[in-house]
Order: sequence, then C-alpha cells, then structure tokens
Amino acid sequence: MAKTVRPEKQYALKKWWNQKYLQFMVIPGIIWMLLFNYVPMGGIVIAFKKFKITRPIADAPWVGLQYFKEFFQDSNFSDIMINTLGISLLKLFIGFPLPIIFALLINEIRGTRFKKISQTISYLPHFLSWVVLGGILTTWLAKDGVINDFFVTVGLLKEPVSFLGQPKYFWGMALITDTWKELGWSAIIYLAAISGVDQQIYEAATVDGASKLQKILFITLPSITGTIALMLILQISGLLNSNFDQILILKNQINVSRSQVIDTYVYQVGMTMGKYSYATAVGLFKAVIALMLLLIANKSSKKLLGRSLY
Repeated sequence: MAKTVRPEKQYALKKWWNQKYLQFMVIPGIIWMLLFNYVPMGGIVIAFKKFKITRPIADAPWVGLQYFKEFFQDSNFSDIMINTLGISLLKLFIGFPLPIIFALLINEIRGTRFKKISQTISYLPHFLSWVVLGGILTTWLAKDGVINDFFVTVGLLKEPVSFLGQPKYFWGMALITDTWKELGWSAIIYLAAISGVDQQIYEAATVDGASKLQKILFITLPSITGTIALMLILQISGLLNSNFDQILILKNQINVSRSQVIDTYVYQVGMTMGKYSYATAVGLFKAVIALMLLLIANKSSKKLLGRSLY
C-alpha cells in the first residue's frame, strides 16, 4: 500500500525546496555551532571527575558532586556571589534603563547633523576592546589622573582618590565604565524599534494637543514594549555574567575583595591554579542558574506582558 504524504508535510517540503539556497547558506553556521558550542560541552563531565591533564578523561575516577560541595563551602563563596550579584544588579537596575532613555532623547533631536554627531560619539567606546580601555581607564582613574584633577578643580573632591585602589569604589566604577562603553551601542536596537512606530499616531496626537512627554509615555514606550521585554529577559538570564573582560582588566590585588566574581574566579582556579575539575564545576553551577533565570524571566514576561522568547 502506497504511503500518503500529509498536506502539511508536503507544503513544508515544498517551502524548504523553494528556499534551498538560503537553507544551504545556514549549514556552515550550524556546523560551526556544533563544533565550537556543542562538541566542547562533552568536557563538562570533568566537573564530576578527578581530572588531571596528564591522563585521559575516561581514566579519571568519578567523584560525584564533590567539587560543587567544595565551592559552596569555599571561604570565598559568599564574597564571590555578593560581588557577582551586586555588580549585575546595578547594571540591571541602572545600566539597563539608560540606553532606553538615551534612545528616547536621541529620537527627539530634530537637528540631523547634531543627531548624527551625538550618535557617532556615543558608539565610539564600543569599538575599543577592554584591553585598550583598561589602560586608558587605569590612567584616568589614578590619583594623578584626569578624573581626579577635574573633581578637585571643581571642588567635588578635597584631595585625589585612588578609584581602583579602594574596594568600596569598584562596583560604581564597573557600572559607570560599562555604561559609558555600551550606552550608545545598546541604544541602537531601541532606536530601530522607535523608527518602526507609525508616524500617523504622532500626528494624530499632535492634533489632539499632546506634549512631547505625553507622546513618549503613551505612544513611544508602549510601542517598543516588546523590544524592551526581549532585552530584559536576555539581561536577567545573564545576571551571573559580570562582563569577564571588564572585571579582569580593572581588578587588582587591592580591590579584589569587591572585584572577584564567578567568571574571574573560574579563570583563576582553572587557568592559573590548574584545578580544571573544580573550575568546570563552578562554571557549570553558573550555567544552570543562568538557564533557570532565563526560564523564569521568559515565563514571567509571557504571563505579565504577553511577550516571550519562545
């Protein structure tokens, strides 16, 4: 008896064949992702084994959850978690809304030349790596740096302060420098969303006598809620990511009590101390928490706003 093909399946196959050239273009990306994102995941198994680099993974004895327990009992555990969450929450509650506000302000600029110059200047720091910026910021934030000179000159400081030499300033420095670097770049996606708002709505609001602030609050912001929700979900899922490059560059032995986060701790115990299994266990712990945060944020967004990643 001949096998019949369901209409839906036939339609899907026909659609795939019509897009065959586009589909083939995706294949290299899928292969790259499998090779460099999924195949290395097999190494996670060393989090549950007493692995030594001098012998194969298969020969390493199983130790169960020993390294996870060691991390929870580590004397640095509380400091690491407090620093990771503290810096990330600052970036979430203060750093996340700023690009939205900046995009709204840029959108209100009517002078095209000034608008382009403002955008270009705000994008520039994004294209500099943290390695380059680290050197610049270390110089600027030093006691004899330009920041101290300015604050002392205008009277905000009585005497120069070592911003990277005192732990209490590190969280603030991490927030300010990250915001300065990414503010303009992060605003691009919101500007793109704003550009898609129907201009006739603004014209109708103008006829009704709405002020600029009212247009922003009742037209622009509601129109880009979906984009904001999407970016917020991604931001929450990365709550335990404290920007490894930035923290590693700005961290030093003096401010380490407030600058040591999960990512830099994994790097320290894994790459400099050779405790590969322990470092993998800590990294896996962070990945599991990130996945849980993503699921919770996605579910909450879907329930509250009707928007979600999937």
